[in-house]
Amino acid sequence: MRYAENVLDLIGHTPLVRLNSVTEGIEATVLVKVEYLNPGGSVKDRIALKMIEAAEAEGKLAPGGTVVEPTSGNTGVGLAIVAQQKGYRTVFVTPDKVGQEKRDVLAAYGAELVVTPTSVDPHSDESYYGVANRLEKDIEGAYQPNQFFNPAAPESHYETTGPEIWEDTAGRVTHVVIGAGTGGTITGTGRFLKEVSADRPSGPVRVIGADPEGSVYSGGTGRPYFVEGVGEDMWPGNYDASVPDEVIAVDDDAAFAMTRRLAAEEGLLVGGSSGMAVVAGLRAAKDLGPDDVMVIVLPDSGRGYLGKIFNDPWMDERGLSYARQETILPAWAQGRSRSAEKDDDAASAAPAATSSAAAGGADGGAGDGAQADPRWEDEVGAVVADKEDLFPGSVPTLVTAAPTTTVAEAIATMNRYGVDALPVVAEPRHDLRIGEVRGTVTVSALSAALASGRMAAGDPVEALMGPMLPIVGAHATVRQVAERLQCEDTLLVTRGGVVAGIVTLHDLLAYVTA
Repeated sequence: MRYAENVLDLIGHTPLVRLNSVTEGIEATVLVKVEYLNPGGSVKDRIALKMIEAAEAEGKLAPGGTVVEPTSGNTGVGLAIVAQQKGYRTVFVTPDKVGQEKRDVLAAYGAELVVTPTSVDPHSDESYYGVANRLEKDIEGAYQPNQFFNPAAPESHYETTGPEIWEDTAGRVTHVVIGAGTGGTITGTGRFLKEVSADRPSGPVRVIGADPEGSVYSGGTGRPYFVEGVGEDMWPGNYDASVPDEVIAVDDDAAFAMTRRLAAEEGLLVGGSSGMAVVAGLRAAKDLGPDDVMVIVLPDSGRGYLGKIFNDPWMDERGLSYARQETILPAWAQGRSRSAEKDDDAASAAPAATSSAAAGGADGGAGDGAQADPRWEDEVGAVVADKEDLFPGSVPTLVTAAPTTTVAEAIATMNRYGVDALPVVAEPRHDLRIGEVRGTVTVSALSAALASGRMAAGDPVEALMGPMLPIVGAHATVRQVAERLQCEDTLLVTRGGVVAGIVTLHDLLAYVTA
């Protein structure tokens, strides 16, 4: 009989698969290493097993102990599986940007979860690193593997991932592309491949890092991004900067568009970090020849991102681009699809403001022959772009407040620009990212605090900060946004994950009547 003793025996030895569709125009052989075929669904199973076994050997983890770790999800799954099989409890700390699906998976394996805000400083006690450190101190028998600084993490890839790539390509691999996250995969795999190929006549393997735009690895400052599990806002001890020969930054828009293409064209349902790595790899591969062999590591499955990357409304709200699938259904069947039903419902729910504005036809009348102004079908991004022309010299595209802005200053800003809400940001920028918006202050909250005596005019607004304004993608039509504004006073307009501006119903009406 052929079987594994337990699931831990199934970790590693993942296959290589050739990309055939997204590589159009590229002469090199481009292979992907499908790490989501590990038992826990990601490359992190490898380091989880190695770190726990190393802790046992060093006496840091004893029977009945608890594993505590700050994790974006995948390392937690790997640790949960290994700990479960070895009889340990698990407590994981995750940032709030991690999808609910990933948290649900951790809970399914029996883990306890603590969720922390993404927007806090990484050195803060409230960051997911800081909270994990406190839990390790407060829980008896707790051990924190600390994947960012644990040498067992890169060792696991030096001992398994690198040798597998070398063996499966018969030593022909010329380039390897790996997303840089905690640093273990790229450091261990890259180091092995460089060493084993050092004396090869064709030269050593070239190691290419893929990094989210804004991460420190590619020269960023740690600004927020949507892709999960890769990039950093600090330098992990496991990252050896001498291993990668270059690091390519990829924005969320490109990463997620490729992620969806990999599923639709290659049959590979992967996460955003995989799409990011493939974008970086294809950029590097465009100048390679037919004798080159590139291996791109795909870290995890896309099943944990169905409510995000593969969810059209989620992508639309953030102004992220993707190829919209054309229907092949005959006309009689289209009305039975979920998307068609949604479109029909939206079309029949025209708001009062839209209806009244549309009622004024080309002749300005309001009869049966009135025609809706075609500008209602323009993208709302055009409204934001035209704001300075619509309100010359008076309304900037985006008006914000800082946490330290006083109540009096915030009210003066609102009065000056005729707005009732201000996004709160630590630092105003022309390319403000959604993750950099810390919240909102409203005129109603400010006036209530002043009237009750809870705050004075000179107090900072941070204490009155509410949730971030609702968001809408710049590709939404003016009509669709008008519908949203029947329930909301103000919306943030986004494009490619960046805040393009603020829009109100007044802005829309000014646009279509200009």
